[in-house]
Amino acid sequence: MIGHGTKFPRKMEQAVAALLTARNQEEAAQSVGISLQTLQRWQKEPEFARALCDARMSAFRQSMAQLQQASVPAVTTLLRLMVEGGSPATVKARCAYYILDQTRKGIETEDLEKRVAELERATEGAAQGR
Repeated sequence: MIGHGTKFPRKMEQAVAALLTARNQEEAAQSVGISLQTLQRWQKEPEFARALCDARMSAFRQSMAQLQQASVPAVTTLLRLMVEGGSPATVKARCAYYILDQTRKGIETEDLEKRVAELERATEGAAQGR
């Protein structure tokens, strides 16, 4: 059946996209041309829920990539404000604190990632040894 069978997935795809951009579920449903109840029912279906989760993760990854791209100019700005002669002492102190705090968090994150990787290797080795 070409009619309903092909239209339903397209509407679901539109609903996933609408949920990412709309202010609320009502607006998302309206923009796709379905009822709020239909949208809520779809959200309970595993295939739709997976598609929505995948779309959200994709959007999140894109946002994180943009943040990473902006991090170099952001650090450059902080460093410039911290070392410039015209910056107030409070601004310099705040920049220094923020740089140190973010550096500490980065080191802690790297350490945790290293420790988790070591634990995973040890667990994997122990499981293979059984």
